[in-house]
Amino acid sequence: MERRVVITGGSAITPIGHAKGDIVNSLINGISGVKPLRSDHLLTDYIHSRVFGTVDYAVEYDFKRRFRKTMGPVAYYACQVVKEVLEASGLTEDFITSGRLGVAFGSTHGSPTVQRSIYKKFFSRSRTEFGAIGAVDYLKSMVHTTAVNITKMFGITGRVISSSTACTTSSQSVGFGYEMIKFGIQDAMICGGADEYDTTTVAVFDNLLACSTAFNDTPDLTPRPFDANRDGLVVGEGGGAILLEEYESARKRGAVILGEIIGFACNNNGGDLILPNVDGIKETLRLGLASAGIAPDDVDFVCAHATGTKMGDIIEAMAIHRIYGDSPYVAALKSYMGHIMGTCGVVETLLTLYMMEKGFIAPTLNLDEIDSRCAMIRHVTGILDEKIGIAAIQNFAFGGVNTCIILKKFEN
Repeated sequence: MERRVVITGGSAITPIGHAKGDIVNSLINGISGVKPLRSDHLLTDYIHSRVFGTVDYAVEYDFKRRFRKTMGPVAYYACQVVKEVLEASGLTEDFITSGRLGVAFGSTHGSPTVQRSIYKKFFSRSRTEFGAIGAVDYLKSMVHTTAVNITKMFGITGRVISSSTACTTSSQSVGFGYEMIKFGIQDAMICGGADEYDTTTVAVFDNLLACSTAFNDTPDLTPRPFDANRDGLVVGEGGGAILLEEYESARKRGAVILGEIIGFACNNNGGDLILPNVDGIKETLRLGLASAGIAPDDVDFVCAHATGTKMGDIIEAMAIHRIYGDSPYVAALKSYMGHIMGTCGVVETLLTLYMMEKGFIAPTLNLDEIDSRCAMIRHVTGILDEKIGIAAIQNFAFGGVNTCIILKKFEN
């Protein structure tokens, strides 16, 4: 028997704020978290893009040393948001450690700053440098470092899933966590993703000519999803987590229910590893609706992946139109934060929940002149006093990986 899956907690560290109030304020008032790229690495001399979605405020960590010693920066983000979710959840320690709670959490690279330090020592001609590689350096840097540091810190013994599929990392985490509960494998899942600041991440996309470069002197004016003057994505950093639970157990323990996940789809384009594919994306959106058992007209809001790249935005707009026509409102939340990589799916899910709760839809920032090739969908260009009943959060990644999460405002 398939079970209902509800969201009972969430936390995010983002370029537009940490606390819910700060994030909502940024969405309502059009405040961007995109700032000048830090000039803290030799690579910055060769990078054309000089902007970054930056967490520029202090985050208070109080982790004990026995946990810190296996954590790189990405694990700090991950463990902090999970700590905040679990502390607010009301779950007992007995439940958290019982095996009934699992973790689905990932990152794009693990910790690139730690990896870079390791490689520098590996290729050093100095025996002293080589010998300075620590016993726990791999644990800090490995791709699944977020998931396993979470299990270590909180004593979680249930199922562990650590997706690492670039931009769909945390949306897969949420979707796979949803399926774990829906089909009775786990009773609860802590799901999310994190990615840290590192100049090498910017360099990768800059080298692919995918980054924004025309607004280096005015960072808050980029990215520009669906806009005629968009010129690429903006890399960002952050972490996000949500707690998923089986509905009946959440209701019985009196948990505050924020929303309900009613569908999830994930598929692959089966072709080019970089260029998006309209048919592959269209099929993902169709499968998401089928999973939720709803019609296209039932969806009020589409949270678009929309990174601000030339072709990506056009192909996504085409796919949305082929499935939905011009019915649902469409907005791109990356316009506020940049592309926070493996974190984007869970954060965009959480921000959509905030908009559901508060009864508004935030516009796509910097959408001053809609590209005629993207104009067939219902763009949000100003703050809307509209209630969202059902939303679709869609994300697409290099490798042709596509995801769609169907989110519903909670009703008993």
